[in-house]
Amino acid sequence: MSRKDTYTQQIADEICERIAQGEPLRQICRDEHMPSWRTVYDWTVRHEDFAAAIARARELGYDAIAEETLDIADEGTNDWMEKLGADGQPIGWQLNGEHVQRSKLRIETRLKLLAKWSPKKYGEKQQVEMSGHLATANMTEDEIRAELAALTAAGILPPEQQEVDDDVSDLI
Repeated sequence: MSRKDTYTQQIADEICERIAQGEPLRQICRDEHMPSWRTVYDWTVRHEDFAAAIARARELGYDAIAEETLDIADEGTNDWMEKLGADGQPIGWQLNGEHVQRSKLRIETRLKLLAKWSPKKYGEKQQVEMSGHLATANMTEDEIRAELAALTAAGILPPEQQEVDDDVSDLI
């Protein structure tokens, strides 16, 4: 199997188009007329415009993969199979659990990869909560009040939390 290892715009465009459709690079590079996947990565180092085109194609490819998960979820063609009796005659329908589980696995795998590849867009939204005490051991009451005011102004501390009372000795 001979491999093409010379960069051409035509091959670069085809690679980007196929990546934008959600096809994995290794699968693309299995085609006889394509370079090896390692060569493609080498091209991204040597050709900045190709590296940028690959990055744009990947973003589009992520969307294509996300849309593909909907197709997989909606496709129910083989979810049910005809159940046959001992005599080989149809007696009803039964769930094809293997097919349903495979579809579920295909969706979950794609979603997990999307969350890793593009966490801002496809990752779980995370909320950070801060709790604990201010490091007030060596602070005066005025410094503590100033710190509380700064935290409130920054939106970190809700205003009702600052309005404790004039006794901040429990923070010391």
